[in-house]
Amino acid sequence: MAKIEAKLQAMGLVLPERMKLATDMKLPYAPVRVRGQRAYISGHGPLNPDGSLAHPLGKVGAELDVDAGYNAARQVALAVLASLKRELGDLDRVTAWLRVFGMVNAAAGFNQHPSVINGFSDLILELWGPEAGAHARSAVGVAGLPLDIPVEVEAEIEISA
Repeated sequence: MAKIEAKLQAMGLVLPERMKLATDMKLPYAPVRVRGQRAYISGHGPLNPDGSLAHPLGKVGAELDVDAGYNAARQVALAVLASLKRELGDLDRVTAWLRVFGMVNAAAGFNQHPSVINGFSDLILELWGPEAGAHARSAVGVAGLPLDIPVEVEAEIEISA
């Protein structure tokens, strides 16, 4: 078994299935786009293991507290890893996490966006370590996200051939 997948298994974490879409919803883009030694990861939301949207939904700072937002960001990381696994075949091909852009569906006045997106970053660092897992990052609040998800993350990574 690949090293990263073995770590996930040891942590009791499961990569979710592809996102299950409503029949009227179309997403005309690639979840992951590989170009040379870079992979560009489209925005992902939190998913359950079966590919359904993870709950709770809503705004952090209103319907969700920081801990719930953190957990949602961690679920987003698993959704991103699942897309990478499908595209790359092996998560061990990821040689460096370069950039993470985290968006928090934030209530007016909420200002703890970095604490929420830490749910994503902490899992990546735990799996890849400080050398390959360290990444540049932005964590911003937005007025709304698709389907009322609390967190969306996009990223850029370096991969081996």
